[in-house]
Amino acid sequence: MAHYALVGPSETRRPRLGRPVGVSRTAAEVGGVVLLLPDGEPESARRASPRAHAAMIPLGRELARAGRSEGLAVHVVHYRARGWNGTDAALMRDTTWAVAEAVRLYGDVPLCLVGHGMGARAALRAAGHPAVGAVLALAPWLPEDDVAAEPEPVRQLVGRKVLLVHGTNDARTDPELSFRFAERAKKANRDTCRFEVHSDGHTLRQYAAEVRALAADFVLGTLFARPVTRPVTDAMAAPPPLGLRMPLAAGFGESRNGSRKR
Repeated sequence: MAHYALVGPSETRRPRLGRPVGVSRTAAEVGGVVLLLPDGEPESARRASPRAHAAMIPLGRELARAGRSEGLAVHVVHYRARGWNGTDAALMRDTTWAVAEAVRLYGDVPLCLVGHGMGARAALRAAGHPAVGAVLALAPWLPEDDVAAEPEPVRQLVGRKVLLVHGTNDARTDPELSFRFAERAKKANRDTCRFEVHSDGHTLRQYAAEVRALAADFVLGTLFARPVTRPVTDAMAAPPPLGLRMPLAAGFGESRNGSRKR
């Protein structure tokens, strides 16, 4: 198992996959994998946040339920610590380990990374692993272009399906930074789009049902070639800035009788 140095007590910790969210399956029954990457902090050697871990469970349950027929396995990754920690990029390293561990457990099945906040940055960074076919970045934490030593990389996204989602009232992570990142990513990888959740904040709580529906639509469409909804298709096809400022409509994913649209 890979081990990466961190300053402080976290030196002795190891990353791990959490138990599968929803139904447990044998490796032979798994047709695809989602790794959920919780939020973190820029600098910290403290243990990974249980609250951030718990915040990913509702989305994990939604994805596991929606992908039950295809044998979707969903895990929430446990980091060694909650900090990105500069050039150590600890959360990205833990994510890379988690991808390799999922491949060891389940073999050659399609895999999607889904991260929130600092976990979204880890998902975008770790997308270059050959097993990763799709990335969903929710309210991604990204550094300021003018203070970072180098621009946040995008070449690792080539060949992947990429969706960013950001609340326009996010006070923790700047939605304009994710838009600028998406602009650069779209130039390298045309299969990139971004949705804006108007008036929502960092936790995307106000429109949680719509965000989960969008996530399920994108994840199951990319992993299992299910047809996706028109807004996602249009956002992928539209040139910037239209496909990078696609509004997430209230009630997305629900028909009048409350069932999910496909």
